Amino acid sequence: MSTQQQKPETQESPDDSEMNGTESPQQERLEKKERSMVDERSADESDLEGDTVHIKVFRYDPEVADKQEPRFDDFHVPFKKGMTVLDAVMYARDTYDSSLTFRHSCRQAVCGSDAFFVNGKQRLGCKTQISELQQPVRIEPLPHQEVVKDLVVDMDHFYDQMHAVEPYFKDEDTPDASDLEEQRQSRENREKVKMSTRCIWCASCMSSCNIAAGDNEYLGPAAINKAYRFAMDDREGDEIKEHRLRILEQEHGVWRCQTQFSCTEVCPKDIPLTEHIQELKREAVKKNLKFW
Repeated sequence: MSTQQQKPETQESPDDSEMNGTESPQQERLEKKERSMVDERSADESDLEGDTVHIKVFRYDPEVADKQEPRFDDFHVPFKKGMTVLDAVMYARDTYDSSLTFRHSCRQAVCGSDAFFVNGKQRLGCKTQISELQQPVRIEPLPHQEVVKDLVVDMDHFYDQMHAVEPYFKDEDTPDASDLEEQRQSRENREKVKMSTRCIWCASCMSSCNIAAGDNEYLGPAAINKAYRFAMDDREGDEIKEHRLRILEQEHGVWRCQTQFSCTEVCPKDIPLTEHIQELKREAVKKNLKFW
């Protein structure tokens, strides 16, 4: 007879399963979804492999008499695996028409320069896969913005609205130079404002907003989100927060938002813009409540 005693079975905690190399059900579901999306994209790309992609690009040049009337030019671009909208218009410019004008920079969805109106929706050209779009791919400048040339719009008003909310950190209790110390932010507070810091100033949300289209003084979702990032930072004092809320609760501030969620839908960085605007509305109401 064996004298060895069996050890009682213990249930592994989620942390134990991670240490042992196993995955949680949530991780498995996310990975399965990701694999499915990759397979679907690969199938779409294989269907296009060796073919050309038909793009229709908006053209307008106020400085050239023959091009002052807006029109669309058609280009047929050879498809390559992983091709983006930005790749397609760059190929059209470099191969067919060097006068085709648009903004682009980092090509990594960080700079926000190449925001276009693609097939009726605001998108980043460098982030949007050609294989996921219905042809012909219609590429236009952002709506509700003055067109400078072709796909380039005037961003001055957008930048003015962004700067109007004073998008920089202020602190009432800055330590003396002789007694410098870190101004620490709690993990919880960092998580609260984390999504709002992802804004890349692409103006897609502003372009999609019906209120901004009809009210040129409306701060807009991007500017309000930028104000949210600082108003909700617990390192700023109460007086500074009240100052920010006074800017936001003006006639053309947060109260003009009609909660249509169009800004949230088109944001390339998945920022919950509408939720941030609603939370600032609640903060403004609480600031004005008085109990006797």
